[in-house]
Amino acid sequence: MTTFRDLLSAVRADITEVDPSAAEALIADGALLLDVREPDEVAQGAVPGSIHIVRGNLEAQIETRVTDRSAALVVMCAGGTRSAFAARSLGELGYNDVSSLEGGFNRWKDEGRPWHTPQVLSAAQRNRYHRHLLLPEVGEAGQQKLLKSRVLLLGAGGLGSPAALYLAAAGVGTIGLVDMDEVDESNLQRQVLHDMTSIGQRKVASAAARLEALNPDIDVVTFDTRLDASNVMEILSGFDLVVDGADNFPSRYLLNDASVKLGLPVVHGSIFRFEGQITVFDPRRGPTYRDLLPSPPPPELAPSCAEAGVMGVLPGIIGSLQALEALKLLLDLGNTLIGRLLIFDALESEFREYRLKADPANQVTFDNRARIEITDLDGLCQPQLVEAAST
Repeated sequence: MTTFRDLLSAVRADITEVDPSAAEALIADGALLLDVREPDEVAQGAVPGSIHIVRGNLEAQIETRVTDRSAALVVMCAGGTRSAFAARSLGELGYNDVSSLEGGFNRWKDEGRPWHTPQVLSAAQRNRYHRHLLLPEVGEAGQQKLLKSRVLLLGAGGLGSPAALYLAAAGVGTIGLVDMDEVDESNLQRQVLHDMTSIGQRKVASAAARLEALNPDIDVVTFDTRLDASNVMEILSGFDLVVDGADNFPSRYLLNDASVKLGLPVVHGSIFRFEGQITVFDPRRGPTYRDLLPSPPPPELAPSCAEAGVMGVLPGIIGSLQALEALKLLLDLGNTLIGRLLIFDALESEFREYRLKADPANQVTFDNRARIEITDLDGLCQPQLVEAAST
C-alpha cells in the first residue's frame, strides 16, 4: 500500500527543488514567486512581489494569472510539501520551468531573507467581497486597491443613485457626494438612494445613511453645497476620479475645467427622456467635455428632465455603466470609454458608439493647465485662460 511519504518521494523525484539562495537568484533573474499558502498563513508574512494563489484554486486560476507557460516559476508553501505537489501539477499543465522551494517560507524567513507582513482582508471582508476575489483580474490585491480608492460623485440623484450604490457595494473606500438639494417625492420614481422616509431630508444626508448601511467598510464624505468656482478645486482635490451626474451645463463645464487642471478622469453620464449617454473624459489620455461640446446649446433646445421627463429606469442603466467604468479605471481593467461615446436608446433597446477626438481649437487642455482660470460659468460656459506672460 502506498503511503503519503511514498507519494511525496515520488513527486519530489519528478520535480526540481531549489534552496532559498538559489530561489532568490532565480527571482532576481526574473522568475515569478508563486505562494500557494492559505490566506491566514500569508497574513502572518509573505515575500514581497509574490503571486498568491491558494493551493486548492491553483489549477483553476493559474492560466489567467500566469498566461506564459514558458515563464520561470518558483513555488512556495510553508514547508515545501504543498509546493512540491503544486510544481508537479503545473508541469502537467504545460508550465515547463517550475521549481519548488525547499523548506518553504519558514526556511526563507529563518535565513533572514526579505519578507514583510502584508495588508490583508479580514475574514468578514473576504466573505463580503468573495465574488470579486474569485476574479483573477481583481483578486485580493484589487479589492485592497478599491478599499483605498476615493471617488467623488457630482449629484446624489438619478445617475448618482445607482452609481453610488454599486461603488459602495464594491468596496470603494471613500465616496464623496456633492448635492445641495433635498429629497422630494417626485424624485423617488428614479432616485433609488432615497425612499419615503427621506422626503424633506438633505439628499447628501439621506444618501450617506443608505450607503453606510449598505457597507460599513466605506467612508462617505458629504458636500451639501453648490459646486462653484470658490470650492470646486478644493472639493475635487484628493479624489482619484469623478462620476458626473450633473443636470445642468454650467456645472458640467465647471467640472470639466477643474478636472482638466487637476488631471482627474471624469466618468460622464447624461439622460433625457428615453435616451442616455456615457463616456470617460481623461485629460491626460483623451478628449474632454469641451471637445465633445465646445459650447452649450440654446436653452430652448436643451430642456431639463424636469421639463421633458425621463423614464425612471434609464438612470439606473446609465448610472450602473458609470459605476462599471469607474471600477475599470480604478483597477486598470479592460477597455474603458476614453475617446468613445456610448449612446443607449431605451425604446429600441439599442446601443450606438461614436468615436471622440480632441478638438484642435480647444485650449482647455492638460498641457495648458497652468493657464486655466476657474470661474463661475452661469450663462457663459466659455473657457477662461490666463494669458501667458510675455518673455
